[in-house]
Amino acid sequence: MSMIVSREEERRTLSQLHTPTVKKDAYALLAGQPVYTDDLAPEGALTVKILHSPHAFARIRAIDTARALKVPGVVAVYTYRDVPQRRFTLAGQSFPEASPYDRLLLDEYVRYEGDEVAIVAAETERAADQALRLIRVDYEVLDPVLDFTRAIDNPTVIHPEENYHVNGAWIQNERLRNIVSQGVSAVGDLDAAFAEADVVIDRTYHTRANEQAMMETFRAFAEMDAYGRITVTASTQVPFHVRRMVAAALDIPQARVRVVKPRIGGGFGAKQSGCNEIFCAFVTHRTGRPAKIVYTREETNTASNARHEMQLQVRLGARRDGTIVSIDLHVLSNQGAYGEHGPTTIGLAGHKTLPLYNRVLASRFSYEVVYTNTKPAGAFRGYGATQGLFAVESAVNELADALGMDPCEVRLQNLTREGEVMAQYDGNTLFSTGAEACLRRAQEMIGWGDKPLCRDLGDRVRGLGCALAMQGSSIAGIDIASVDLRLEEEGFYTLSIGATDMGTGCDTILAQFAAEALGCTVDDIVVRGVDTDVSPYDTGSYASATTYLTGMAVVKAAEDLIRRMRTFAAGLMGVPARSVYFDGARLYTTAEGPADGAELAEGALAAPTEPEFSEVTGSIDHMRRAYAVVGAPGVSAPEEGDPEALAVHELTRAQFAAACVRGGDGDCLTAHAAASSPTSPPPFMAGIAEVDVDKATGEVTVVDYVGVVDCGTVVNESLARVQAEGGIGQGIGMALTEDVQRGPQGRMRTRTFMQYKIPSRLDIPRVRVDFCESYEPTGPYGAKSIGEVVINTPPPAIASAIAHATGVYVRDLPITPEKVLLGEREG
Repeated sequence: MSMIVSREEERRTLSQLHTPTVKKDAYALLAGQPVYTDDLAPEGALTVKILHSPHAFARIRAIDTARALKVPGVVAVYTYRDVPQRRFTLAGQSFPEASPYDRLLLDEYVRYEGDEVAIVAAETERAADQALRLIRVDYEVLDPVLDFTRAIDNPTVIHPEENYHVNGAWIQNERLRNIVSQGVSAVGDLDAAFAEADVVIDRTYHTRANEQAMMETFRAFAEMDAYGRITVTASTQVPFHVRRMVAAALDIPQARVRVVKPRIGGGFGAKQSGCNEIFCAFVTHRTGRPAKIVYTREETNTASNARHEMQLQVRLGARRDGTIVSIDLHVLSNQGAYGEHGPTTIGLAGHKTLPLYNRVLASRFSYEVVYTNTKPAGAFRGYGATQGLFAVESAVNELADALGMDPCEVRLQNLTREGEVMAQYDGNTLFSTGAEACLRRAQEMIGWGDKPLCRDLGDRVRGLGCALAMQGSSIAGIDIASVDLRLEEEGFYTLSIGATDMGTGCDTILAQFAAEALGCTVDDIVVRGVDTDVSPYDTGSYASATTYLTGMAVVKAAEDLIRRMRTFAAGLMGVPARSVYFDGARLYTTAEGPADGAELAEGALAAPTEPEFSEVTGSIDHMRRAYAVVGAPGVSAPEEGDPEALAVHELTRAQFAAACVRGGDGDCLTAHAAASSPTSPPPFMAGIAEVDVDKATGEVTVVDYVGVVDCGTVVNESLARVQAEGGIGQGIGMALTEDVQRGPQGRMRTRTFMQYKIPSRLDIPRVRVDFCESYEPTGPYGAKSIGEVVINTPPPAIASAIAHATGVYVRDLPITPEKVLLGEREG
């Protein structure tokens, strides 16, 4: 693995981090500049439209496109007979993907209402729409599997095809039983642990599919260059993975595909899967003409991907004093028609929940992921941990109520601690945690000690509920981030990245890391967007990886660039490299220097002498080192007043940069660095909800919500706060209103935002956010992730608050007024 371990004292001297730096693209976006995919599409591009299946499961017996082809302006209509027969996956994952290869560009079988039947390419949108209406399809309608609890060993087999492919036996795929993936992870003697419990909570919870509901729908356009290569410009989180998807779908080498990522109008995980990029690429491949596809909101809701629906059974055993001794979690996950992200999302339901209570005597996590004839599931912020935490945290709340204990105190008593080895988290050691501090701060903010869990307010009842959450920071041992950092002629820097800014501000965050390491301002850093032909490789913006992993690569590249700058400056000045100092603004040498021939690695700002490590075991104190960057402890230039500190030779950064490219032996100095990590340090969050429940109607109103986050060093508080507030808002929607609904034949009912209810600004209460920083030694300047952990606490916290207010435990999301009114009161 390629990473570094840092010292906490480095945080004390930060100048460009820990600041509310404005996003680099803020003014362009506010001014309405044309920066999104559809803004950039070429004039005259063909319009691509898709005919979607009206049936949940059917075989195409015949398809007649003759009338459609006669529409003026229609260029081509393609069916399953026209496409390559090479199966692939649309999962944005590192190769070899964990998801099965179960798709074709178009298939003889359609496996959900919304599946693709035909591709129309036309000169105008009107012509394309008219052609869609004239295509005649004869379907053999088959019996669909719509209830995921009846999918295993159902007489209907959704993927019987022989050219189905799985890359890894570890997913334990049994497609003929409709099982995408299954597994068990057990630690300790579960029966013996439950035998020690005085109280056992055994509950089943149900989370529904949710739409990611990003502002910008799926869209892409494709062009062919003079050499026959296809360039796809797409709104995607995973440009390098999309390159692989397009090549596989078209059955051409990846060398013939280029992917460009412009600004993205949100993704939330939806765009970690491919979607319609392959269709416009296919049209360009066949016609040689530019082609553009833009999904409507209805198509985005019905023909892309959503959060996995899950049924989660939790058995939790505890002693009377509140000590949790055993947890048994079983999860059934609805994958839908195709297997994208099924084998990986499920893991987080257990491995990002059970480690919160790591000191239990025994735990078990078992699961099955099943195919159904419903819209495919995919990635959504939280990626399985959200569902798992709703179940586990709700069970902990129910345990506290059964014991008559404060739910916060039960958590404080059982929380995992720094230095523990988390057996259910791949054996990772917990090097940093602010979980306890987060919970105590949240209690303080809400006034927990001054309020009862339930208060009668006349026509309504007010309740309090709490929850904890953890997530991860990148996928350990798999994710890769790399950057190129170049010193330009006037002394500014160009930072080329492969990571995708999808509105989160990662371009700004990475510029802050570079500025901190190089001793300059963020304005001195120009960040280049992603183009797979020229950008350094990055697995993509998902798994909460960018701040932690790409930030690490940025700091490493800065170290290398400074080393190169000092070496080159030494040649200009005629002194050993060890004598050259760099303070961010200038390179200079002093009157007294080391002997000629001194090795660079012996001096200040040298490349690290400690080897980078391939695994993390036990204490990492011996691995910590200062970054070899400007202002790092132990590598500073001589102090003012030192008799040896008088600069003999001095070049400003701009002068030095000009000298580098003057000619002769000059060079535009560039550094490249890559980072991956053998560990995935978890961020933590505590959330407390205060809700009102109307006695007459059951309507739930969240009146206050506090969230406190430990994301390690807070790199940019403004952006971190927006992340937390937005995640809490999404979590409130998941808890109270959001539900992908289908009719009895599998037809989607929630096709637009008129039916699928996401909370508006008027529905979101006062949300208050704070931070309790830990210091993550494996992260850049102590940073961990924040992007996903922030969505996880509202569902269990709100459910508990409602239970305290009404005595009704609603275990099936969303918590509607009907469920509150008609639910069975307990106790």
